[in-house]
Amino acid sequence: MVANFVPSMKTCFRFLSWSFVFLLVSGANSRAASSPPGSSKFQIPATDAGLPGDGPIRRYDWFKKLWEQRRSQWAAQAGQDRGAVVFLGDSITQGWGDDMSGIFPGMRTANRGISGDTTRGVLIRLDEDVISLDPSAVVLLIGTNDLEENATPETVASNVKLILARLKQHNPSMPVVLCKVFPSSETKKRPATKIKRINELYAAAVKGDPNITVMETWILFANEAGDSKKEEFPDLLHPNKAGYAKWSAALRPVFATLRFIETAADDFTPEPGFRSLFNGRDLTGWGYRVTPESDIQSADRWRKSDPNAPPWPVVTTPVDFDRQTASVDGRYVVRSGRLVVTTPPEGRRIQQIWTAREFPKNFILKLEFRATPFADSGVFIRGKQLQCRDYPLAGPYKQLKNYKPQDWNEMVVTVKGESAHCVCNGEVLEAAMKVPLTGPIGLEGDLGQMEYRRIRLKELR
Repeated sequence: MVANFVPSMKTCFRFLSWSFVFLLVSGANSRAASSPPGSSKFQIPATDAGLPGDGPIRRYDWFKKLWEQRRSQWAAQAGQDRGAVVFLGDSITQGWGDDMSGIFPGMRTANRGISGDTTRGVLIRLDEDVISLDPSAVVLLIGTNDLEENATPETVASNVKLILARLKQHNPSMPVVLCKVFPSSETKKRPATKIKRINELYAAAVKGDPNITVMETWILFANEAGDSKKEEFPDLLHPNKAGYAKWSAALRPVFATLRFIETAADDFTPEPGFRSLFNGRDLTGWGYRVTPESDIQSADRWRKSDPNAPPWPVVTTPVDFDRQTASVDGRYVVRSGRLVVTTPPEGRRIQQIWTAREFPKNFILKLEFRATPFADSGVFIRGKQLQCRDYPLAGPYKQLKNYKPQDWNEMVVTVKGESAHCVCNGEVLEAAMKVPLTGPIGLEGDLGQMEYRRIRLKELR
């Protein structure tokens, strides 16, 4: 039996709260849809009266013209965009361009970004520009322009809650990737303190929702002061080609897990002498082991010292995942030859999965891993943890020269007796990590998404 997998009263209350918000937003959007005689339905409403949300709606001449132009164009091509993954936001989203086929090959996309838009502007146009397309998923990045118009982080987050509520009303199971607001600069009226506050409120608003993935895009781009970097944001607001490359790389692993890209089977064959520990099709040979009493005590101490500490599920009876494509809690899933440690809806969640076998002999373990920005995981060698993370951002090995962010990296661990020599892409992580004389191989989930593939082991004489 595995504890802590039953929906809580808090979750049920959240659903009822969302449902109430759905009614408010739907009614407000209906009022906003009516336009004065002779005006275009795609014009910005002349006043705020009766409009959903709160905070700034831009009405500069250039913005009104752009708003109407882009929305009229989208209406004309709505048929071809139906069912696409919709990118929704402001100028940073518009900057992808209208043809994104070369950025995410094989995935149908529709760009619904309008330069200069605010969270309230997105809320007003949501039904016609997005929901009418019945999208397969939505990628949302919005909020930076609200700050320039002196909106508070609380107002920004409140509008985003309404946007997410309306999307959930349309399709409760539709995936949403909520990107944290990018860093900018105090000189742009977008100070780091306010952006960080917005992002905290975003994460708190969607905590526990399994259909919303929070993408850590602030840490991905921020410098030590919490501002954007000139080499990626020349004007300290909009990403350049290098910035967009980092953003697209961060999104690809999530799109792969959602089965929008990288759906072909992995035809990898282990080298002679190596045996696969993961068959690429299901979780045969893996499962949950009973949580040690020492871990339970550590978790209790952790929770007492930090009320916001991530959950630590307690397993009281071993769980076998043979022939299953996902763990009972959905924390580990199989996708096209990849063993995915999914992003925890709670924000952070510590859980390990283990091989049924133990390995008393000397061996060489090889595997490949790919991490979303700031992801934190681990590979357990006979029960001893080797940190496996998005190293440049999450550490502890921040100086690696060969590490490939948000791409596949190879880890090789050679175990002889009680010593493990660990390398990543040929660079030493640990020269002689002390490990037990026997034990299983394990993987851990904590923060963000981590993928593993081509997990194989060769026993040494």
